[in-house]
Amino acid sequence: MRIATRSVSRTTASSMVVAAALALVGVQAAGQTASAATNKASSIATCTSANTQLTVTEAARPINHLLLKATNTGTKPCYAYSAPFLRAGADAQAPLPWAEETIPQAVLEIKPGQSAYAGIWTFSPDGEGGSTKKTLGVTFADRNGNATNQEKTLTLPNGGVFFNSVATVTYWQDNAADALFW
Repeated sequence: MRIATRSVSRTTASSMVVAAALALVGVQAAGQTASAATNKASSIATCTSANTQLTVTEAARPINHLLLKATNTGTKPCYAYSAPFLRAGADAQAPLPWAEETIPQAVLEIKPGQSAYAGIWTFSPDGEGGSTKKTLGVTFADRNGNATNQEKTLTLPNGGVFFNSVATVTYWQDNAADALFW
């Protein structure tokens, strides 16, 4: 009877050692994965006017829309957080509102040489007021949704664009079609 007890105890002890070893390996692997994710996140910058080239063009369709394009000119990827803060005209008191229905499922990572896009709805006959603006101030958002304080002023096409109360901008998208779809 005693021999059977020892056999069970040794088996139990061996199982416990194996389980502890596996748990330790799992903790180390989880730590390495978390460390790798942290290192990747820290190696990706926030997109700003310093590491991107910004252009604004009139969209053929839909009417009353502009397309804002941000191309990464840096040497490492950057994150285009949320949507751009846009100031239509030098006298704008507040940025254009963001189209909440265009929130992407993840933050957009722009690799060097690649682009992100935002659609801008400028006016609707149903909107109120409005005037023609000649410039568009663009500021990127940081990871907390705040402005980066590095505005780039772009000249609007056709000598100016009419904006009224419906003017809205989409969140950053990975292609022009999605940015102009809404």
